Amino acid sequence: MLPDKKSQIYSQSMNQEQILQQYTKGEKNFTGIILCEANLSKVNLNQINFSQAVLNLTNFSEANLSEANLNGAKLNVSRLTKINLTHAKLNGANLNLANLIQADLSYAELIEAKLIRAELIRANMSNANLKGANLIEADLREAILKQANLQLVDLHSAHLRNSCLENSNLERANLHRANLSKADLRGVNFSNAELIQANLSLSNLSQANLKGANLKGADLTGANLSGANLDSAILNSVNLYGANLHNSNLSNAVLVNADLTKSNLIHVSFEGADLTSATLTGSKLYGVSRFRMTAENITCDWVDMSVNGDGSKIINLTPEESQLFFNGSQPTVKFIVDSPLDHDAHLALAGIYRQIYKEYNVLGLPPNIEVNSKKTKLSIQVDKDEELFTTAYLMIYPFKVSTLTQNYFLELINKISQDYSRNLDVRTSNRFAKIRVSLNQVKRIIDELKANNAQLKISNLKFFSSFLKIKIINSRGEDFCLTNSFDYTQEICDYLTPKNINDQYLVNSFIDNQQFYKNLVLFVKNFS
Repeated sequence: MLPDKKSQIYSQSMNQEQILQQYTKGEKNFTGIILCEANLSKVNLNQINFSQAVLNLTNFSEANLSEANLNGAKLNVSRLTKINLTHAKLNGANLNLANLIQADLSYAELIEAKLIRAELIRANMSNANLKGANLIEADLREAILKQANLQLVDLHSAHLRNSCLENSNLERANLHRANLSKADLRGVNFSNAELIQANLSLSNLSQANLKGANLKGADLTGANLSGANLDSAILNSVNLYGANLHNSNLSNAVLVNADLTKSNLIHVSFEGADLTSATLTGSKLYGVSRFRMTAENITCDWVDMSVNGDGSKIINLTPEESQLFFNGSQPTVKFIVDSPLDHDAHLALAGIYRQIYKEYNVLGLPPNIEVNSKKTKLSIQVDKDEELFTTAYLMIYPFKVSTLTQNYFLELINKISQDYSRNLDVRTSNRFAKIRVSLNQVKRIIDELKANNAQLKISNLKFFSSFLKIKIINSRGEDFCLTNSFDYTQEICDYLTPKNINDQYLVNSFIDNQQFYKNLVLFVKNFS
């Protein structure tokens, strides 16, 4: 059988004139053609099929190859400056050392294409698919790769300075030693990517996903990581000097030897993070929970605890104080009830606490409950020491002694804030003032609950009429029993039995204990 005439023509080399003549006649299939060192600049070859073609060293500058098929084509060292390759297919193509400066590759397919050391300065690759492509040492300075698919791409030592990769996907990509300085990386998916020793200084990574990414030794000086997800990221020896990490997630991240000097860490989550030997001098830490993380050998001379990070609230720390500051215990409120929690009481308690949370968004997580044959222990962890009093105030609401105890809390804090403030240092005095304001706020919540729940339907449940002790534990692990200021076993017993006892008399007797007052002041003074 004789070979097809068309396949005979394209199995041999053709020159540029022949290509253009055939294309002008309507022929677009030039599969496997050999055309090296030709000059096809500024020509229109829209939708041409150059799949598997050998086009090395060819000049396609300013040519139109939109929607062209270049799958498997060889374009090594070719000149493609300002070429139009929109919607073109270059899957598996070889473009090593090619000049693609200012090329338009938007919506193009370059799956597993080879672009080693290719020049892509100011190229437009928006929405392009480069999954698995090889761009080792490629020059992508000021390139546009918005919403591009760069999964598994190899950008080892690539140049991406001032490039725009907004909302692109670089999941599991290799960016070892890549230069992304001043790049726009907003919303980029870097999950499980390799960014070892990458230069990300002054880059914008706001809302980026870096979950599980390896950034060991990376330079993030002055970078914007606000709202970024760095859950389980590896950040050993990373430079985050002056970086903005406001509201970012660093849960379970490894930051051993990391430099966070003067970084913005306002509302950052560090739960489970390892900050061993990290430097945090001058960092902004308002709203940061410093619990449930590892922070040994921290270097921190001072921190900014102001709400807006404006330096209005500076806390100086000695080496010993910094260790205590970053290695605190979770503040906890504990209720010890002299009665086992039965199923009816459990259901009622859950319903009341749920109502408080649902309507007022306070109390946070449900309490941990430990029950044995004689006692019940309820405990709730809070994020800040200052929340201990308000949480205890809300937790006691279902119990019969709630009104007495809540009044006692208010009277106690008011007395310290007003009558003893002159004997307190400024910081401790301010803390008591804030606690007083917070208690008055939650008092209004309780008053509203009582107005809406004339009958709590728990009066017949023994559990809520039982004796109880209230302990609060601060971030230094120091505990304080709020119910030790009175003869608990006698006077509360009198209150819980049908006797004519004056509530205000009991409250006053609680507060007259001067030693209790001194211990409470010391407890609050030691808040972090």
